[in-house]
Amino acid sequence: MMIDLPPESVRTLVAVVDEGTLDAAARALHVTPSAVSQRIKLLEQRAGRVLLVRAKPVRLTESGEVVVAFGRQLVMLERDLRASLALSDDPVPVPIAVNADSLATWFRRVIRDLAGDDLVALRVRREDQDHTTELLRQGLVVAAVTSSATPVQGCLVRGLGGIRYHAAATKAFHTRWLAGRPLATALAEAPVVVFDERDDLQDRFCREVTGQAPLGVRHHVPDGQAYTEAVSAGLGWGVLMDEQFAMAGPLVRLAGNHSFRVPLYWQQWKLDSPSLRRVADAVSAAAAGLDDHQPDARRRAANSSASAGS
Repeated sequence: MMIDLPPESVRTLVAVVDEGTLDAAARALHVTPSAVSQRIKLLEQRAGRVLLVRAKPVRLTESGEVVVAFGRQLVMLERDLRASLALSDDPVPVPIAVNADSLATWFRRVIRDLAGDDLVALRVRREDQDHTTELLRQGLVVAAVTSSATPVQGCLVRGLGGIRYHAAATKAFHTRWLAGRPLATALAEAPVVVFDERDDLQDRFCREVTGQAPLGVRHHVPDGQAYTEAVSAGLGWGVLMDEQFAMAGPLVRLAGNHSFRVPLYWQQWKLDSPSLRRVADAVSAAAAGLDDHQPDARRRAANSSASAGS
């Protein structure tokens, strides 16, 4: 049985999810809240199921996530088509999810590379790398930087490399909390700085080094620069990237050269969209500096050279 979903209603559902409420979606679409409500009701009637939980902010049901994913593809393809035919010079919105540490470091090159692209409206949502795929499943973004190599249904996956972290603290913090004690005990009991409630990098590092999760006071500092400053000020120990070490000043590496690597992947919908392709290409180029990164073209060239020399 074919289900006829009115495109206008599908676009309205996407707007409601993006704006968070029916009233906000009405303002964005330049229609009345009543019109938005009627379109959503019509869409739910045609689909034969509830798509949206009317809360603040609104929440999608499982069926709603499927319809929004379709709707986002519809909007992107329509915008790309109009741009290709020179019928519109409006930029195509490309919503993506990126983890905070990538945003603070290598992803800045993506932003610089897309700065001159007037046909892409980049919409970045910050989320922990272990949770960005949830936004893909919900249809809230069309691509994500993630730590998961398992493709979300309907998505392609490309390896980006990885980010290495080291446990660090100030010399004064080390003297007060760790010096003269077994690291396995001292590190777990010392105060620790985490990014937010979803950040488990410190827990994973501590388990790897000591066999247990941190038990001490947890300080939440949900900003990349402020996080580095918190560790530099001696608020607690934390895990820092090499770039953060350079900005942080003199710090002690608590586990010597032992590092913790987080692999990163780019997942995107299987969608033939020129605007999404340009974003994906910029991400691939920017990630070339990450460890163990070798783009497909370079890998093929290396294999070709090896074959030629044999």
